[in-house]
Amino acid sequence: MASTPPHCSITASTKSYKNHQYPKNHFKNHQNNHRNHPLPRKFSLSNPLPSPCNAAKHTAAAASASTVRAPLSQVSTPFPSLDPDFSGRRSTRFVSKMHLGRPKTSINTRHTSIAEEVLQLALHNALAGLESILVSFESKLSGSDDYTFLLRELGNRSEYEKAIKCFNFAVRRETRRTEQGKLATAMISILGRLGKVELARGVFHTALNEGYGKTVYAFSALISAFGRSGYCDEALKVFDSMKNYGLKPNLVIYNAVIDACGKGGLEFKRVVEIFDEMLRSGVQPDRITFNSLLAVCSRGGLWEAASNLFSEMVDRGIDRDIFTYNTFLDAVCKGGQMDLAFEIMAEMPAKNIFPNVITYSTMVDGYAKAGRFDDALNLFNEMKFLGIGLDRVSYNTLLSIYAKLGRFEEALDICREMEDSGMRRDVVTYNALLGGYGKQGKYDEVRALFDEMKAQKVSPNLLTYSTVIDVYSKGGLYDEAMDVFREFKRAGLKADVVLYSALIDALCKNGLVESAVSLLDEMTKEGIRPNVVTYNSIIDAFGRSATSEHVFDAGGIRESLADSSSSLVIKQCIHGRAVDREDNRIVKIFGQLAAEKGGQAKKDCGGKREILCILGIFQKMHELEIRPNVVTFSAILNACSRCDSFEDASMLLEELRLFDNQVYGVAYGLLMGYRENVWIQAQSLFDEVKLMDSSTASAFYNALTDMLWHFGQKRGAQLVVLEGKRRQVWDNVWSNSCLDLHLMSSGAARAMVHSWLLNIHSTVFEGHELPKLLSILTGWGKHSKVVGDGALRRAVEALLTGMGAPFQLAKCNLGRFVSTGPVVTAWLRESGTKNLLVLHDNRTQPENTRFEEISNLQTRTL
Repeated sequence: MASTPPHCSITASTKSYKNHQYPKNHFKNHQNNHRNHPLPRKFSLSNPLPSPCNAAKHTAAAASASTVRAPLSQVSTPFPSLDPDFSGRRSTRFVSKMHLGRPKTSINTRHTSIAEEVLQLALHNALAGLESILVSFESKLSGSDDYTFLLRELGNRSEYEKAIKCFNFAVRRETRRTEQGKLATAMISILGRLGKVELARGVFHTALNEGYGKTVYAFSALISAFGRSGYCDEALKVFDSMKNYGLKPNLVIYNAVIDACGKGGLEFKRVVEIFDEMLRSGVQPDRITFNSLLAVCSRGGLWEAASNLFSEMVDRGIDRDIFTYNTFLDAVCKGGQMDLAFEIMAEMPAKNIFPNVITYSTMVDGYAKAGRFDDALNLFNEMKFLGIGLDRVSYNTLLSIYAKLGRFEEALDICREMEDSGMRRDVVTYNALLGGYGKQGKYDEVRALFDEMKAQKVSPNLLTYSTVIDVYSKGGLYDEAMDVFREFKRAGLKADVVLYSALIDALCKNGLVESAVSLLDEMTKEGIRPNVVTYNSIIDAFGRSATSEHVFDAGGIRESLADSSSSLVIKQCIHGRAVDREDNRIVKIFGQLAAEKGGQAKKDCGGKREILCILGIFQKMHELEIRPNVVTFSAILNACSRCDSFEDASMLLEELRLFDNQVYGVAYGLLMGYRENVWIQAQSLFDEVKLMDSSTASAFYNALTDMLWHFGQKRGAQLVVLEGKRRQVWDNVWSNSCLDLHLMSSGAARAMVHSWLLNIHSTVFEGHELPKLLSILTGWGKHSKVVGDGALRRAVEALLTGMGAPFQLAKCNLGRFVSTGPVVTAWLRESGTKNLLVLHDNRTQPENTRFEEISNLQTRTL
């Protein structure tokens, strides 16, 4: 949730937030076990952190406009309301950048009442009549002040054509160059806020050619105009051209170009270079400068760089305000550092800066993305306690959380409360509900909601179509997905990486890996860059079952060739005349999915060929500089668990060590039994995983443990799950009376059962009494084809039966094994029980063997 500061009023007072009376312990709803963090380091300009920001799309960046000035209220007849699209405020997310409710800077208005009368006439008459209105009032209008007022108020209502006509009229009648320059700067700024950058460029060049545009203010206005629409390259060209006109950039110019680069997605390292140039020129930064730099960090989640900047402000004696804190918090939340974010928010009142709705929305969004929904909901309760009203972003975030949790009644209650507050459902609201219903498999609700959305004149956006297509595809409703795709194309939208990734994921989950790779090839030919999510889906699909498609040779990607029976179904699915090649390919894919759903046979894929495919994809990621993440690692480990043999799995990991020896070296070392030598390296990896959200961390531990258990390295698997328990990867997994396994994989759960039973074995032999009732929870398999027949439950049941453990399935709970304390105590006291519980590795290496010597790694072309 972005919190980009509106620079036009950065010095506005924040005292109005003092009306929220904070209790001494106003964060009491939060957990108290936050880690201590070192103070942020001083920001080093000579050694900036080089992590790049993700490039912002032009359409998204257009939303980053400055705050709308309130219309003046001196006239008796009310002005028409401000256009809702003013300043590009086209998305709900933009509300978080508006900082609504803060005190406005006073506007030094020197316009006359005549200007207000002219404005009324201009607004209520057509464009063609504007010239005559201006002519009739020409002698009464008081120079550039009145005209600037007209330009601004027309722009506030998106009447840019009338504003341009008024500007041209005023410039022709104004003889003073300075005043003409002021009018040009105002006109450029207005067009920039409205996203009309080409018109703004035209006004700028006309002003330059006619001799009144060579001012730093005109250049600054055009730089900001390009920045708001995400054209940072154009903004930099304007900035570089200043020297050709003998102009020296000042603080306003540097702030504008830094802000423009941030909004355009320029990498942080390049923005810092501009900052360094600013310092070398003797221009000292102010709060606006640092807030803009923090905004660059927030867009890329560069929380460490943001921490350095935050400290640097103190070192330079620059005060931090609510916008500084909100933007800093946004960077920290996007970096997944929610405990640190909590500490920063908790210190704000002591600095006499009080969290506002933007602060809370940012924190709630961060908790939600980290999967910490309880913390997010607690913050909403805190907002109500403090009397902080929710805005559209807050409502949509809260609704999204309830939808993700499957609590749809509460989500709909939020919708009603939102509408009662005067806010209609928007596209973000509908997208959240569609995604929530889709994850729960409520396809009728998805269909009804999608229809309702269009009936309410809320236009679906690219994310809407991607979500619905993804939901239908994963639900096997391929004809419906194809219909939605056709509607998507009729709407004039172009597929992006999100939509392609959704289609590729659907293909992979249906075992059509060759088609997924073919679509990946098509995607890159269309100029759409895949991301790590795209590749993760394909890697995870390899080896998912023995019936995956035969894919491509190690050297490249082959086109999918459907057999005659599949082709017949495909042809039946294509209606009307052919569209372009991309559309035709996707329609064919839906047809192929329908064919597979109808029972078409899939082709076998050998284990070694799968390994070569994974290595080929991994090398492609390396070539495109797409950095694998922990999800990639988990997918690789899952593929190893499905390998035909230990040799295949070890070969895959050994080859991947060529790309990343730290990550894959740990997995390989544990698999080969080099536990003592590799465990220190593993600890470092576990430290990094701990910084990630709980679902990602648990997926990592589950995948690693599954692989080790599958290949007989059961002692190693046990050490990994105990490490996960120690690091609280799974919440409340272990007590003296209960073991909760429902968030664990099969291998992790079985390793944990052994560990828990060994623990209570020690309790018994130390002379302590066990609780009267002992329970092992596995969940009841609500996503299984047969309720109560989940794979985890069956694996744990087989393990307990094999050991002769006296646990029985509870009659009232299909996912719970129970026994009594005395019965388990008697079993644990039997002579052979401990030997059953102690786990061993099938493979171990001599203690004096160095891990670095386990293989002669050579870089090779894959």
